[in-house]
Amino acid sequence: MPLFNTAPQSICILRLSAIGDVCNTIAAVQAIQAHWPTTRITWITGKLEAKLLESIDGIEIIVFDKKAGWQGYKNLWQQLKGRHFDALLHMQYAFRASIATLGIKAKHKLGFDGERAQDFQGLFTNIKVPSPAKMHVLDGLMAFTETLGVPTTTPKWKLAYTAEDREWANQWLANQWIEGRTLVIVPAASKGYKNWHAQGYADVIDHAAKAGWNIILAGSPAQIEVELGQQIEELSPHSLTNIIGQSSLLQMLALLDRADLVIAPDTGPTHMANAMGTPVIGLYAHHNPKRTGPYNYQDYVVSVYEESILAETGKPSNELSWRARVKDKKAMLRITPDAVIDMFDRVVEAEGLD
Repeated sequence: MPLFNTAPQSICILRLSAIGDVCNTIAAVQAIQAHWPTTRITWITGKLEAKLLESIDGIEIIVFDKKAGWQGYKNLWQQLKGRHFDALLHMQYAFRASIATLGIKAKHKLGFDGERAQDFQGLFTNIKVPSPAKMHVLDGLMAFTETLGVPTTTPKWKLAYTAEDREWANQWLANQWIEGRTLVIVPAASKGYKNWHAQGYADVIDHAAKAGWNIILAGSPAQIEVELGQQIEELSPHSLTNIIGQSSLLQMLALLDRADLVIAPDTGPTHMANAMGTPVIGLYAHHNPKRTGPYNYQDYVVSVYEESILAETGKPSNELSWRARVKDKKAMLRITPDAVIDMFDRVVEAEGLD
Protein backbone atom coordinates (compact mmCIF):
# COMPACT_ATOMS: atom_id res chain seq x y z
CA MET A 1 0.00 0.00 0.00
CA PRO A 2 1.47 3.41 -0.95
CA LEU A 3 2.40 5.87 1.77
CA PHE A 4 0.57 8.75 0.08
CA ASN A 5 -2.65 8.77 -1.92
CA THR A 6 -2.40 12.52 -2.42
CA ALA A 7 0.61 14.73 -2.95
CA PRO A 8 2.75 15.19 0.17
CA GLN A 9 3.67 18.77 0.99
CA SER A 10 7.41 18.21 1.31
CA ILE A 11 10.01 15.53 0.71
CA CYS A 12 13.69 15.50 1.62
CA ILE A 13 16.18 13.61 -0.55
CA LEU A 14 19.45 12.47 1.00
CA ARG A 15 21.97 11.46 -1.66
CA LEU A 16 25.38 13.00 -1.12
CA SER A 17 27.51 11.40 -3.83
CA ALA A 18 28.87 10.38 -6.29
CA ILE A 19 28.13 12.00 -9.66
CA GLY A 20 26.94 8.79 -11.32
CA ASP A 21 24.67 7.84 -8.42
CA VAL A 22 23.32 11.37 -8.14
CA CYS A 23 22.64 11.32 -11.88
CA ASN A 24 20.61 8.14 -11.44
CA THR A 25 18.80 9.62 -8.44
CA ILE A 26 17.69 12.57 -10.57
CA ALA A 27 15.48 10.24 -12.60
CA ALA A 28 13.73 9.09 -9.43
CA VAL A 29 13.28 12.64 -8.15
CA GLN A 30 11.91 13.84 -11.47
CA ALA A 31 9.41 10.97 -11.44
CA ILE A 32 8.14 12.39 -8.14
CA GLN A 33 7.99 15.88 -9.62
CA ALA A 34 6.05 14.67 -12.65
CA HIS A 35 3.44 12.90 -10.52
CA TRP A 36 3.23 15.47 -7.70
CA PRO A 37 4.25 18.84 -9.17
CA THR A 38 3.13 20.73 -6.05
CA THR A 39 5.36 18.77 -3.66
CA ARG A 40 8.32 20.78 -2.36
CA ILE A 41 11.55 18.83 -2.70
CA THR A 42 14.72 19.52 -0.75
CA TRP A 43 17.88 17.66 -1.75
CA ILE A 44 20.89 17.33 0.55
CA THR A 45 24.02 16.58 -1.45
CA GLY A 46 27.77 17.15 -1.73
CA LYS A 47 29.57 20.23 -3.04
CA LEU A 48 30.46 18.89 -6.49
CA GLU A 49 27.17 17.06 -6.90
CA ALA A 50 25.27 20.28 -6.14
CA LYS A 51 26.68 21.75 -9.34
CA LEU A 52 25.02 18.97 -11.33
CA LEU A 53 21.72 19.58 -9.55
CA GLU A 54 21.78 23.14 -10.87
CA SER A 55 20.74 21.52 -14.15
CA ILE A 56 17.26 20.60 -12.85
CA ASP A 57 14.30 22.78 -11.89
CA GLY A 58 12.15 22.91 -8.79
CA ILE A 59 14.67 21.61 -6.24
CA GLU A 60 15.94 23.27 -3.09
CA ILE A 61 19.60 22.28 -2.80
CA ILE A 62 21.35 22.08 0.56
CA VAL A 63 25.07 21.39 0.42
CA PHE A 64 26.65 19.07 2.97
CA ASP A 65 30.42 19.42 3.26
CA LYS A 66 31.65 15.97 4.24
CA LYS A 67 35.22 17.28 4.57
CA ALA A 68 34.13 19.59 7.38
CA GLY A 69 33.73 16.67 9.78
CA TRP A 70 31.39 17.16 12.72
CA GLN A 71 31.04 20.85 11.88
CA GLY A 72 29.52 19.85 8.55
CA TYR A 73 26.73 18.01 10.36
CA LYS A 74 26.14 20.93 12.71
CA ASN A 75 25.90 23.34 9.78
CA LEU A 76 23.42 21.04 8.02
CA TRP A 77 21.23 20.59 11.07
CA GLN A 78 21.24 24.34 11.71
CA GLN A 79 19.88 24.94 8.20
CA LEU A 80 17.13 22.38 8.84
CA LYS A 81 16.23 23.63 12.31
CA GLY A 82 12.47 23.97 12.74
CA ARG A 83 11.65 22.16 9.51
CA HIS A 84 9.65 18.95 9.20
CA PHE A 85 9.22 16.84 6.07
CA ASP A 86 6.44 14.44 5.20
CA ALA A 87 9.07 11.93 4.08
CA LEU A 88 12.83 11.52 3.98
CA LEU A 89 14.25 9.40 1.19
CA HIS A 90 17.53 8.12 2.62
CA MET A 91 18.96 6.94 -0.69
CA GLN A 92 22.59 6.43 0.37
CA TYR A 93 23.42 3.69 2.83
CA ALA A 94 26.87 5.04 3.76
CA PHE A 95 27.19 5.55 7.51
CA ARG A 96 28.14 9.22 7.13
CA ALA A 97 24.84 9.79 5.33
CA SER A 98 22.93 7.96 8.04
CA ILE A 99 24.44 10.24 10.69
CA ALA A 100 23.03 13.21 8.76
CA THR A 101 19.50 11.82 9.20
CA LEU A 102 19.70 12.39 12.95
CA GLY A 103 19.02 16.08 12.34
CA ILE A 104 16.35 15.61 9.66
CA LYS A 105 12.81 15.55 11.02
CA ALA A 106 10.37 13.46 8.98
CA LYS A 107 7.41 11.24 9.81
CA HIS A 108 8.46 8.62 7.28
CA LYS A 109 12.15 7.81 6.86
CA LEU A 110 12.58 5.48 3.90
CA GLY A 111 15.70 3.38 3.41
CA PHE A 112 16.81 0.26 1.60
CA ASP A 113 15.60 -3.13 2.81
CA GLY A 114 17.86 -5.82 4.22
CA GLU A 115 18.95 -6.98 0.78
CA ARG A 116 20.38 -3.61 -0.28
CA ALA A 117 21.13 -1.75 2.95
CA GLN A 118 24.63 -1.65 4.43
CA ASP A 119 26.49 0.15 7.22
CA PHE A 120 23.58 -0.23 9.68
CA GLN A 121 21.31 1.99 7.56
CA GLY A 122 18.28 0.10 8.84
CA LEU A 123 18.78 1.62 12.29
CA PHE A 124 18.14 5.09 10.87
CA THR A 125 14.95 4.40 8.88
CA ASN A 126 11.41 3.32 9.76
CA ILE A 127 10.27 2.17 6.32
CA LYS A 128 12.24 -0.40 4.33
CA VAL A 129 11.82 -0.08 0.57
CA PRO A 130 11.37 -3.54 -1.02
CA SER A 131 14.15 -4.44 -3.44
CA PRO A 132 12.96 -4.74 -7.04
CA ALA A 133 13.57 -7.83 -9.14
CA LYS A 134 16.10 -5.96 -11.29
CA MET A 135 19.51 -5.44 -9.73
CA HIS A 136 20.39 -2.07 -11.29
CA VAL A 137 21.08 0.74 -8.86
CA LEU A 138 18.52 2.94 -10.60
CA ASP A 139 15.78 0.33 -10.22
CA GLY A 140 16.51 0.33 -6.50
CA LEU A 141 16.14 4.11 -6.41
CA MET A 142 12.92 4.07 -8.43
CA ALA A 143 11.51 1.65 -5.84
CA PHE A 144 11.54 4.54 -3.34
CA THR A 145 9.15 6.50 -5.55
CA GLU A 146 6.81 3.54 -5.90
CA THR A 147 6.76 3.06 -2.13
CA LEU A 148 5.73 6.70 -1.78
CA GLY A 149 2.83 6.20 -4.18
CA VAL A 150 4.25 7.28 -7.54
CA PRO A 151 3.11 4.89 -10.30
CA THR A 152 5.75 2.67 -11.85
CA THR A 153 7.33 4.53 -14.74
CA THR A 154 10.29 4.32 -17.10
CA PRO A 155 13.19 6.45 -15.79
CA LYS A 156 13.51 9.75 -17.62
CA TRP A 157 15.82 12.72 -17.25
CA LYS A 158 15.40 16.41 -17.93
CA LEU A 159 18.70 18.16 -17.38
CA ALA A 160 19.52 21.65 -18.60
CA TYR A 161 22.62 23.81 -18.95
CA THR A 162 23.14 27.47 -19.74
CA ALA A 163 23.56 29.09 -23.13
CA GLU A 164 27.16 29.80 -22.10
CA ASP A 165 27.76 26.11 -21.43
CA ARG A 166 26.28 25.25 -24.82
CA GLU A 167 28.44 27.85 -26.55
CA TRP A 168 31.54 26.47 -24.81
CA ALA A 169 30.76 22.97 -26.07
CA ASN A 170 29.91 24.19 -29.56
CA GLN A 171 33.23 25.99 -29.85
CA TRP A 172 35.13 22.77 -29.23
CA LEU A 173 32.88 20.82 -31.55
CA ALA A 174 33.33 23.42 -34.29
CA ASN A 175 37.09 23.49 -33.86
CA GLN A 176 37.63 20.00 -35.25
CA TRP A 177 40.08 18.60 -37.71
CA ILE A 178 37.57 17.27 -40.22
CA GLU A 179 33.86 17.61 -40.91
CA GLY A 180 32.22 14.57 -39.41
CA ARG A 181 30.91 12.87 -36.29
CA THR A 182 32.41 13.54 -32.87
CA LEU A 183 33.51 10.85 -30.43
CA VAL A 184 34.06 12.09 -26.88
CA ILE A 185 36.28 9.83 -24.80
CA VAL A 186 36.34 10.32 -21.03
CA PRO A 187 39.20 7.89 -20.42
CA ALA A 188 39.56 7.92 -16.66
CA ALA A 189 37.62 7.35 -13.47
CA SER A 190 38.84 8.75 -10.17
CA LYS A 191 39.82 5.25 -9.03
CA GLY A 192 42.72 4.02 -11.12
CA TYR A 193 41.76 0.35 -11.08
CA LYS A 194 38.64 1.20 -13.12
CA ASN A 195 40.70 2.66 -15.96
CA TRP A 196 41.65 1.07 -19.26
CA HIS A 197 45.13 1.56 -20.73
CA ALA A 198 46.34 4.33 -23.04
CA GLN A 199 47.33 2.00 -25.89
CA GLY A 200 43.84 0.53 -26.01
CA TYR A 201 42.31 3.97 -26.35
CA ALA A 202 44.88 4.92 -28.99
CA ASP A 203 43.94 1.85 -31.04
CA VAL A 204 40.24 2.74 -30.85
CA ILE A 205 41.02 6.34 -31.82
CA ASP A 206 42.99 5.09 -34.82
CA HIS A 207 40.00 3.07 -35.98
CA ALA A 208 37.48 5.88 -35.39
CA ALA A 209 39.65 8.53 -37.04
CA LYS A 210 40.11 6.39 -40.15
CA ALA A 211 36.31 6.15 -40.29
CA GLY A 212 36.09 9.95 -40.37
CA TRP A 213 35.41 10.70 -36.72
CA ASN A 214 36.74 13.64 -34.72
CA ILE A 215 38.06 12.77 -31.28
CA ILE A 216 37.80 14.82 -28.09
CA LEU A 217 39.36 13.71 -24.80
CA ALA A 218 37.52 15.12 -21.77
CA GLY A 219 37.63 14.78 -18.02
CA SER A 220 38.33 16.47 -14.72
CA PRO A 221 41.62 18.18 -13.73
CA ALA A 222 42.53 15.26 -11.45
CA GLN A 223 46.14 14.21 -12.03
CA ILE A 224 45.22 10.61 -12.88
CA GLU A 225 42.95 11.86 -15.68
CA VAL A 226 45.38 14.45 -17.03
CA GLU A 227 48.24 11.95 -17.16
CA LEU A 228 46.20 9.27 -18.93
CA GLY A 229 45.03 11.84 -21.46
CA GLN A 230 48.61 12.88 -22.17
CA GLN A 231 49.64 9.25 -22.67
CA ILE A 232 46.78 8.66 -25.11
CA GLU A 233 47.68 11.81 -27.03
CA GLU A 234 51.31 10.72 -27.32
CA LEU A 235 50.36 7.25 -28.57
CA SER A 236 47.65 8.35 -30.99
CA PRO A 237 48.73 8.47 -34.65
CA HIS A 238 45.94 10.96 -35.39
CA SER A 239 45.19 14.53 -34.37
CA LEU A 240 42.75 14.90 -31.50
CA THR A 241 41.50 17.56 -29.11
CA ASN A 242 42.51 17.10 -25.48
CA ILE A 243 40.48 19.27 -23.11
CA ILE A 244 40.85 17.14 -19.99
CA GLY A 245 40.70 19.46 -16.98
CA GLN A 246 39.26 22.40 -18.91
CA SER A 247 35.53 22.01 -18.28
CA SER A 248 33.12 22.70 -15.47
CA LEU A 249 30.62 19.97 -14.63
CA LEU A 250 27.83 21.62 -16.64
CA GLN A 251 30.18 22.32 -19.54
CA MET A 252 30.96 18.61 -19.52
CA LEU A 253 27.22 17.92 -19.52
CA ALA A 254 26.79 20.16 -22.56
CA LEU A 255 29.69 18.48 -24.36
CA LEU A 256 28.30 15.00 -23.70
CA ASP A 257 24.90 16.15 -24.89
CA ARG A 258 26.31 17.52 -28.14
CA ALA A 259 28.56 14.52 -28.84
CA ASP A 260 27.51 11.78 -31.24
CA LEU A 261 29.03 8.98 -29.15
CA VAL A 262 30.84 8.63 -25.84
CA ILE A 263 33.31 6.02 -24.57
CA ALA A 264 34.13 5.90 -20.87
CA PRO A 265 34.82 3.50 -18.00
CA ASP A 266 32.66 3.16 -14.88
CA THR A 267 32.54 6.87 -14.02
CA GLY A 268 30.11 9.76 -13.60
CA PRO A 269 30.18 11.05 -17.20
CA THR A 270 29.01 7.61 -18.37
CA HIS A 271 25.73 8.21 -16.55
CA MET A 272 25.63 11.87 -17.57
CA ALA A 273 25.79 10.84 -21.24
CA ASN A 274 23.06 8.28 -20.61
CA ALA A 275 20.88 10.95 -19.01
CA MET A 276 21.31 13.23 -22.03
CA GLY A 277 20.37 10.43 -24.44
CA THR A 278 23.83 10.24 -26.00
CA PRO A 279 24.89 6.68 -26.86
CA VAL A 280 27.70 5.60 -24.55
CA ILE A 281 30.02 2.61 -24.65
CA GLY A 282 30.86 1.73 -21.05
CA LEU A 283 34.02 -0.22 -20.21
CA TYR A 284 33.52 -2.48 -17.18
CA ALA A 285 35.49 -5.08 -15.23
CA HIS A 286 35.12 -4.60 -11.48
CA HIS A 287 31.38 -4.06 -11.05
CA ASN A 288 28.54 -5.87 -12.73
CA PRO A 289 27.29 -3.49 -15.46
CA LYS A 290 23.82 -4.94 -14.97
CA ARG A 291 23.97 -3.14 -11.62
CA THR A 292 26.05 -0.04 -12.36
CA GLY A 293 26.16 0.35 -16.14
CA PRO A 294 24.59 3.18 -18.18
CA TYR A 295 20.90 2.39 -17.73
CA ASN A 296 19.63 2.88 -21.28
CA TYR A 297 22.78 1.65 -23.00
CA GLN A 298 23.57 -1.59 -21.19
CA ASP A 299 23.64 -3.40 -24.53
CA TYR A 300 26.56 -1.18 -25.55
CA VAL A 301 28.76 -2.11 -22.59
CA VAL A 302 32.08 -3.87 -23.16
CA SER A 303 32.39 -6.00 -20.04
CA VAL A 304 34.87 -8.54 -18.74
CA TYR A 305 33.13 -8.68 -15.37
CA GLU A 306 31.75 -12.20 -15.77
CA GLU A 307 35.06 -13.77 -16.77
CA SER A 308 36.91 -11.78 -14.12
CA ILE A 309 34.61 -12.72 -11.24
CA LEU A 310 34.70 -16.37 -12.34
CA ALA A 311 38.50 -16.35 -12.46
CA GLU A 312 38.69 -14.74 -9.03
CA THR A 313 36.04 -16.72 -7.15
CA GLY A 314 35.54 -19.87 -9.19
CA LYS A 315 31.82 -19.05 -9.37
CA PRO A 316 29.62 -17.28 -11.94
CA SER A 317 27.98 -14.06 -10.82
CA ASN A 318 24.54 -15.67 -10.41
CA GLU A 319 25.94 -17.74 -7.54
CA LEU A 320 27.36 -14.69 -5.76
CA SER A 321 25.99 -11.61 -4.01
CA TRP A 322 24.39 -9.19 -6.47
CA ARG A 323 26.99 -6.58 -5.47
CA ALA A 324 30.03 -8.90 -5.74
CA ARG A 325 33.06 -6.92 -6.93
CA VAL A 326 36.17 -8.03 -8.78
CA LYS A 327 39.21 -7.20 -6.63
CA ASP A 328 41.92 -7.79 -9.24
CA LYS A 329 43.30 -4.31 -9.96
CA LYS A 330 44.45 -5.44 -13.40
CA ALA A 331 41.05 -6.76 -14.48
CA MET A 332 40.54 -3.93 -16.99
CA LEU A 333 43.48 -5.31 -18.97
CA ARG A 334 41.20 -8.18 -20.00
CA ILE A 335 39.35 -5.74 -22.28
CA THR A 336 40.90 -5.94 -25.75
CA PRO A 337 41.03 -3.09 -28.28
CA ASP A 338 39.27 -5.36 -30.78
CA ALA A 339 36.32 -5.79 -28.41
CA VAL A 340 35.89 -2.02 -28.08
CA ILE A 341 36.38 -1.46 -31.81
CA ASP A 342 33.77 -4.12 -32.59
CA MET A 343 31.33 -2.43 -30.21
CA PHE A 344 32.10 0.95 -31.77
CA ASP A 345 31.20 -0.40 -35.21
CA ARG A 346 28.06 -2.05 -33.84
CA VAL A 347 26.87 1.14 -32.15
CA VAL A 348 27.61 3.26 -35.21
CA GLU A 349 25.41 0.97 -37.28
CA ALA A 350 22.66 0.63 -34.67
CA GLU A 351 22.44 4.38 -34.06
CA GLY A 352 22.73 5.35 -37.73
CA LEU A 353 25.97 7.24 -37.17
CA ASP A 354 27.74 6.06 -40.31
